[in-house]
Amino acid sequence: MEKRIFDEQNGLWYELQGDYYLPCLSLPEEEQKPVGIWEQRHLRYIKEHKRAFYTNLLTSCKLNSYLADIDKQAEDMFLRLVKQMAEREGVSEQLKTENQMEWVGRMNNIRNRAMETVNAELIYS
Repeated sequence: MEKRIFDEQNGLWYELQGDYYLPCLSLPEEEQKPVGIWEQRHLRYIKEHKRAFYTNLLTSCKLNSYLADIDKQAEDMFLRLVKQMAEREGVSEQLKTENQMEWVGRMNNIRNRAMETVNAELIYS
């Protein structure tokens, strides 16, 4: 028996695996983009909790572009929230020059609240 055969009716190659010929299928290469922290968290979430959605994205070769879009949205939302909260609470460059430790503490608090908001509204939903 031949190791590989071509079926002219459907245009597929078949490879001998044991006693059966199985089609040689592969997905087209998807463009690789840099991976961000938001993207990693969302990927882990959909792998564990939304398996069908993850599989559909993976097999349609849209996973990387979807994750890159989520990462960009999350980063934009995070930066916008940090800026808005800092302005609202009076955390400014003047405070930074006058009392650095207070500024660091308040900015860490703002960043943590913004991160929780992004996680709740975009990453884990």
